[in-house]
Amino acid sequence: MNSPQPTVSMADKVALIDSLCAKARILPVITIAREQDILPLADALAAGGLTALEVTLRSEFGLKAIQVLREQRPELCTGAGTVLNRHMLEASVHSPIPLLPGISNASGIMEGYGLGYRRFKLFPAEVSGGVAAIKALGGPFGEVKFCPTGGVGPANIKSYMALKNVMCVGGSWMLDPEWVKNGDWARIQEVTAQALALLD
Repeated sequence: MNSPQPTVSMADKVALIDSLCAKARILPVITIAREQDILPLADALAAGGLTALEVTLRSEFGLKAIQVLREQRPELCTGAGTVLNRHMLEASVHSPIPLLPGISNASGIMEGYGLGYRRFKLFPAEVSGGVAAIKALGGPFGEVKFCPTGGVGPANIKSYMALKNVMCVGGSWMLDPEWVKNGDWARIQEVTAQALALLD
């Protein structure tokens, strides 16, 4: 017989998200094209200083990558992206696993807010108004904080991270597809370390 899942409040999940994002600062958004890339890619990111990873479910290897990383790299914090429908969003309210719903405007925030969410991924950040939009959204949504992703990179990361309602940023610029394809893990590690150094 299965024992019931412990009840985890939304406040507890928000606190966990805040803690994870404060440690991560940059959340690499990973799409795995080949199974053999899973571990060396994660190792390169970790060696560069990024130990919280978002593995997207955009490829057939997404779930496999999460499973492999949980089993073989338990010291890493591995999350899944992307929640694509309302059913998954609502189901997560009752799950002990924290969710960072993706939104692109105030209407999306209001829908999530009504379900109890106070932390969101703003995607695509630059197309959705970037730094100016996040500043403006801070007015009516004073409790809300964001992880902007989509168009975030070395040229604007500091501007995003300077905002009081930004917890961390997401991006994939340290994961150039050619570097991954060629197994240039040292380059990925170097660019990852350089990205974090911009925030020091």
